[in-house]
Amino acid sequence: MFAAVDLGSNSFRLHIGKHDGNMIRVIKSARDPIRLAAGLDGQANLSRESMNRAIACLVRFKEILDAETGSEELVVRVVATNTVRIAKNAAQFLLEAEAAIGRPIEVISGEEEGRLIYMGVSNSLAIPAERRLVIDIGGGSTEIILGRGQEIVKVESFAIGTVKTSSNFFPEGKITAQGFESAVLGVRSLLEDATPSYQPDFWRNAYGSSGTVRAISDALAKNGFGDAQVTLKKLIALRDYCVDKGAVDDLNLAGIKPERVAMVIGGLAILIGLFQELNIEVLHPIEAGLRMGVMWDLYLRSTKRDRREQSVYDLVAQFRADKGRADLVADMARSLYAQLKPNNENLNNYVVWSALLHEIGMVVSHTGYHKHGSYLVENADIAGFTTREQRVMSRLVLSQKGNLRKVGDAFADLDFAKAVLALRLSVTFMHSRIALDYVDFSLKMKHKIELEIKQAWVSLHPTVAFWLQKEIECWREIGIEFVVRANV
Repeated sequence: MFAAVDLGSNSFRLHIGKHDGNMIRVIKSARDPIRLAAGLDGQANLSRESMNRAIACLVRFKEILDAETGSEELVVRVVATNTVRIAKNAAQFLLEAEAAIGRPIEVISGEEEGRLIYMGVSNSLAIPAERRLVIDIGGGSTEIILGRGQEIVKVESFAIGTVKTSSNFFPEGKITAQGFESAVLGVRSLLEDATPSYQPDFWRNAYGSSGTVRAISDALAKNGFGDAQVTLKKLIALRDYCVDKGAVDDLNLAGIKPERVAMVIGGLAILIGLFQELNIEVLHPIEAGLRMGVMWDLYLRSTKRDRREQSVYDLVAQFRADKGRADLVADMARSLYAQLKPNNENLNNYVVWSALLHEIGMVVSHTGYHKHGSYLVENADIAGFTTREQRVMSRLVLSQKGNLRKVGDAFADLDFAKAVLALRLSVTFMHSRIALDYVDFSLKMKHKIELEIKQAWVSLHPTVAFWLQKEIECWREIGIEFVVRANV
């Protein structure tokens, strides 16, 4: 079973699902309207009150997850989106939030959010070659994704959300024609540079995956504006109805909970702007979105079809790194790390991916390429990866050469130290043009590093002795003994 927890700007949501044939069937869900984005103050800090609401919700979610864990294995992924991305005190909040839910929380980029949204939509539609546009309007951001079948052609995240739109253009819940006009113009101005890529020439059908789109669709269908399909004509009619009422408190829209009305007004303005700027004729609301995408991503990882692998090779190509050398270092690092017998498999993939990416910094400069590569790995938008994962790989790429003091605090984790050792030796052996035969040596690391190699092997590769002496000195600087023994 798989569980997705979405810490959104408006609501926190939980889905628990089970793969069943060609679909993931949701067997339990929960939602709490936390309104986290509304808790941001003028300095972009989350208020204590909003954090307390969030923590209380996550404690409840933990109880639900723990109850399901007993029946069969439950794989859980917790993701946080725009509000946590931009909150200046996010680190403090995440410490408390992770303790409350008992699991790590991944702050995903807007582009990764869009990728997961599209994955949820495409797997739910199961129309192999359909060219489609997917729109997701959230509390803090709007994701626009262009795709064909399962493939994403283009994905972008825009800092346009229902919370700020509602508060900025409809203050104190007052609904005016001028407010709508200004809000729509603001949306269009933020989108106009990107819109040529998302015009109808590039897609056949458009889908709205967010709760905002579904709520507006319900309002249209249940309040006499037509069926659930969304068109600009219906949106304008709903807008005029809201303006006639004049205030959020005076709106009584069937199908929309009172506490969501204010957010729907902001979402309505955003959706009108999207329709006008992207020339959409009909938008089809769809239940699938981020949480379904997270569960599909977990399922694909469990079947060894991990999108992250392709993303790494895409980055190797993008920065024109030598794929042959990258593959060679990755193969050696995989074998060396296995020989070091880590306590668990948590870092296995990151060692290999970091090895594949170890030379991408050369696109900037051959001097200090490990530093440039580390920066690129941490800051690039790499599909499938979270900020936390990229930070781990960034530190590994940084540690591949030079002194070890720059990552010394990480060596409290013995498995991480083993990962660094495997990567550094792999890079050294690659530069020495060594094709490893693993019967020629053994490698261990516990309280000290022990490398046993055959004397004949050293004779065949004379430069490796020089590099190993450098390696001994680097590890000695951080208090770790490195012993090399040559056997007959």
